Amino acid sequence: MKVFRTTLAAIAVAAFTILVQTLLTMGTSSAETVTQPAAPANVGIIDSSKFGDEKTGITRVMTAMKQLEVKFQPLQVEIRGMGDRLNAMRADLQKKQAIQDAATTARQVEDANNLEIQIKRKAEDARNSYQKEVLAIMEPLQNDLGNAVIAFAKAKGITMVIDSNRVPLIYFEPSLDITQDFINEYNRTHPAGSVPASAPPRATPAPARPTTSPARPTRP
Repeated sequence: MKVFRTTLAAIAVAAFTILVQTLLTMGTSSAETVTQPAAPANVGIIDSSKFGDEKTGITRVMTAMKQLEVKFQPLQVEIRGMGDRLNAMRADLQKKQAIQDAATTARQVEDANNLEIQIKRKAEDARNSYQKEVLAIMEPLQNDLGNAVIAFAKAKGITMVIDSNRVPLIYFEPSLDITQDFINEYNRTHPAGSVPASAPPRATPAPARPTTSPARPTRP
């Protein structure tokens, strides 16, 4: 999620800066004025991986995923059926190839190989289509969640939110975990039936139309 994209590099830079400042302070003489450190940030820890929990997660996320599952279920059934048919063809071929002529066996092998190619192509097309659907549905939802986290943090007086799903944490006080409180608040203020609209597709320049219709190639 865009709001959670805190990189390890940024954290490393911040830690290095603090270390340098500490060393410089230790190296100054007692006569020098020491700058008072800023007040510690009010930190909140959130685990975005729990947004997809079926029982305690974001209901909008669950609704979107169920919609995708229903949409692609017929295609999954079709691909599974093709796979079952391929397995049956090869099992039958294994039984009969010793007692039938070579031409029949070769034809059956070719049919099985062609079916396998069809399955792979259909599965690849389904995978690409599914990924596009996920982006179309989840991207506006991710943006909405990101804005909601910011609003939730400001309302609670939290000045920094760290996503433990993206940033490895060695330890933190459990009281800093705001994950479930945020999920409960988001579900209360964002009903599952009002999923954010999908982002409009990016405009692409239309190709120039030819002044004359191109001639159709003749088939050999």
